[in-house]
Amino acid sequence: MTIIHNPKWWKEATVYQIYPASFKDSNNDGWGDLAGITSKLDYVKELGVDAIWVCPFYDSPQEDMGYDIANYEKVWPRYGTNEDCFQMIEEAHKRGIKVIVDLVINHCSEEHEWFKESRSSKTNPKRDWFFWRPPKGYDEKGNPIPPNNWRSFFGGSAWRYDEKTGEFFLHVFAPGQPDFNWENEECRKAIYDSSVGYWLRHNVDGFRIDVGSMYSKVEGLPDAPITDPTVPYQKGTEFFINGPRIHEYHKEMRKYMLSQIPEGKEIMTVGEVGVGNEEDFRDYTSAKEGELNMMFNFKHTSVGESPECKYELIPFTLKDFKLALAESFLFIENTDCWSTIYLENHDQPRSVSRFGSDSPKWRAISSKMLATLIISLTGTVFIYQGQELGMPNFKNRKIEQIKCAEGTGTYAAIKRDYGEDSEKMKKFFEALDLISRDHGRTPFPWNDDKPSAGSSKDAKPWIDMNESFRDGINAEAELNDKDSVFFFWKKALQVRKEHKDILVYGHNFQFIDLDNDKLFMFTKDTDNKKMFAVFNFSSDNTDFSVPDEGASYTMFFGNYADSNGESRTLQPWEGRLYYMK
Repeated sequence: MTIIHNPKWWKEATVYQIYPASFKDSNNDGWGDLAGITSKLDYVKELGVDAIWVCPFYDSPQEDMGYDIANYEKVWPRYGTNEDCFQMIEEAHKRGIKVIVDLVINHCSEEHEWFKESRSSKTNPKRDWFFWRPPKGYDEKGNPIPPNNWRSFFGGSAWRYDEKTGEFFLHVFAPGQPDFNWENEECRKAIYDSSVGYWLRHNVDGFRIDVGSMYSKVEGLPDAPITDPTVPYQKGTEFFINGPRIHEYHKEMRKYMLSQIPEGKEIMTVGEVGVGNEEDFRDYTSAKEGELNMMFNFKHTSVGESPECKYELIPFTLKDFKLALAESFLFIENTDCWSTIYLENHDQPRSVSRFGSDSPKWRAISSKMLATLIISLTGTVFIYQGQELGMPNFKNRKIEQIKCAEGTGTYAAIKRDYGEDSEKMKKFFEALDLISRDHGRTPFPWNDDKPSAGSSKDAKPWIDMNESFRDGINAEAELNDKDSVFFFWKKALQVRKEHKDILVYGHNFQFIDLDNDKLFMFTKDTDNKKMFAVFNFSSDNTDFSVPDEGASYTMFFGNYADSNGESRTLQPWEGRLYYMK
């Protein structure tokens, strides 16, 4: 069986992710909005993408930048109105661009009416829509002890005490993001209708499903193993990631989705699964299982992060990155599964700073090399706003400037548990410089106008700018430079479409010289073609050997305009794609 036997639009599409707060501000209040997105759809079309994924724009108190939803059926007023959203969808469709929206249903906001009802009394009909538990006991000061020792992803306990009813509620993310109890069927049905059905009825083309592996918690919510005895709260993910009923829930939700769309319409569903094994990934994405079309794996974007604490860097090699990236797609070989290819999103830093070189000398060429790598791999390509410009990370940001709830929450937890001057805190700041989620959330640089690079007219943006817009890393400058990273991405996406049989659907992926610490090389096939790809992850000229000296090699794409495909020496940060015969 070869992968190409079942082509779909959502397999061949390139999806452009938009973070509404930071894309384009239409009313000069310092925040991007939906009308701003609509005003820039021609720019998105020019790049050559097929769909946009718009991060949460729903009504929210913004404890976690909209991933804490107070009303699934209403746009947050700062982003505009529901009519603005419907117009954005309509205008995108006029340009042949499909619209994917975020589906955030592991949790909601404490401001959601469902949770307000739930917390009002122990006998409220919606009490069981969330996880409420009495204290495990009381400490020597009389303070209630959380029901278990799970640690929140944002630091501290995953439980918050509620004085009104004397019980705790579960939040594996921010304190204002109570987890839904998916065991409750009435709750699930309400979630489907409000968050899924409403937007399908308003013509969205699919969903990016936030933390889609976390809905099913292990019965009894047991304590996590103690892996760090110096702190009170432990990593409990084994009890709520890929849980016992998760596949049942996804099948049920997919069935509901199909009931809400015209027969024959193909919608896209991409799940943020994050971690698991090949069997887990196949269960989620097998066409016959009827759950998700594809999923995001975190392995490659997490290389160099300690498994115990994200904000503690550990050494990693190019081999580590190769193996981790390949996990994104190797599991689909000889199956009816599908997956994704990405290096950036709203939770990640800038890829050129993380995996390339953001020095002025090599930033543009290494950004182009990473683009070549992305379009060469099998799966659906996702790119993030600003990635097409080769945006680097910002520099030297203080904790007072950080807006991300994960970063500020982790800082507070380390300060409380270890101290401001601890070695743990030093490591935290080292990691923050490289992997802060805020790196990807700074306002999009439309031009070099101060103070906000054209993202707003003259208002101070909600988050400090990445000053790289002053160095020509902005849309206006790159649209006026045919050698820019933007135009390279445009060409790369055209090449991917022209050679989709092998670039999108190629199979039989094989590493070449896996242990090489400078070169990333592989081959892959279609039924009648074979491709060899080679990438230099260094600032040095680097020699390479082809996998079969007896074959002929025809270079069909690369990131150096003057590259000699006959040469067996790569220039710094060079990538090449060859056909083999």
